[in-house]
Amino acid sequence: MSNLLGQYAEVAGKDVVDHLRQLAAPLSGMRVVHVNSTRVGGGVAEILAKLIPLKRELGIDARWEVIDGNPQFFRTTKSFHNALQGDPADISEDSLREYERVNAANAESLRDELRSADMVFIHDPQPAPLLAHTQERCGKWIWRCHIDVSKPHRPVWDYLSEFLAGYDASVFSMAEFAQHLPHTQYLIPPSIDPLSDKNVPLDESEIASVLETYGLDPTRSLIAQVSRYDRFKDPVGVLKAYRLAKRFTPGLQLVLAGGGADDDPEAEAVIEETREAAGGDPDVHILLLPPDAHRTINALQRAADVVLQKSIREGFGLTVSEAMWKGKPVIGGDTGGIRLQVVDSHTGFLVSTPEGAALRIRYLLHHTDSMAEMGRKAKEFVRENFLLTRHLLEYLTVMVSLANRFEDRIELG
Repeated sequence: MSNLLGQYAEVAGKDVVDHLRQLAAPLSGMRVVHVNSTRVGGGVAEILAKLIPLKRELGIDARWEVIDGNPQFFRTTKSFHNALQGDPADISEDSLREYERVNAANAESLRDELRSADMVFIHDPQPAPLLAHTQERCGKWIWRCHIDVSKPHRPVWDYLSEFLAGYDASVFSMAEFAQHLPHTQYLIPPSIDPLSDKNVPLDESEIASVLETYGLDPTRSLIAQVSRYDRFKDPVGVLKAYRLAKRFTPGLQLVLAGGGADDDPEAEAVIEETREAAGGDPDVHILLLPPDAHRTINALQRAADVVLQKSIREGFGLTVSEAMWKGKPVIGGDTGGIRLQVVDSHTGFLVSTPEGAALRIRYLLHHTDSMAEMGRKAKEFVRENFLLTRHLLEYLTVMVSLANRFEDRIELG
């Protein structure tokens, strides 16, 4: 067994890795291209950074391409993102034409890769029109949607779906997100990498060093939310919950840690809104971390008594599983993919308001035995459902299915 796969076998089990090899065998040598809009920042980039090497180790010629875009393009695709998650949007014809023009230019620059690939995975709305600009393709094309499109703003979805109709399949994170499209749809939740710097065990000395660096008191209770600065992550709502909870837990500290992504032009405005809402409270720590601050995030999640992810829309929320993997109960927004991870009152709590979040914070901080038991359940739930090996297994299943679409029997050997 190779070194990388052997490491995953130690966490997920040898049988899981053997199953991966069995599924990958008929795909050996296949050229697979993944395309998204950023190489750093956000869950999609984190997942691809790990999936690509694993596919290669399994004998698949996997590649990862990132499209280029100008500020107008990314402002438009951010509007798409918000609209697909339910916000009304009035996107100008000029912006739509620029969106199409940028994709046409990227299709030309990636022409050889896209035309010769056996399978192409296009991630999210940003590169969705690439197929329309790729002539004489030879492989299967799959659109992978990572966001909550359960109740999209219809004009934007109708526009985007015209580009999606020609795909061979689409992948959504959960059934509630699936939309009517003229092809097969698959359901594959995202995952975390247990071997990454963000999730490996840390020495207590390293955790203590991170707390000291950011002026956090290890003797006082700490709650944390780690996420991009995005209005859908509701950092202002987290601040409201913290203030309510602090009435019953004097000395409570809050960490909001994260950054932006290369394809998100709204992050700076959200950071300023968050700082203004914090009002200079010395126990509120708003951290702007670089994309490679994985061990810092790891340490903050391990140091926290309770982790929040109070999103009001969420495609999945990798930080939920990350915190649960560290044995932490998570208080999450009752929305989207968070519902897949947080089993209410067992691995954490689902909430809809700052008041509800504050009530659950107060409960956990005053019932430490229940908090520890929830944490144990949370880690095991992630082990069984949300590790990278399961994610890869399901991707391979989709690939085998599409490669043998018209066969009644598939031999895996």
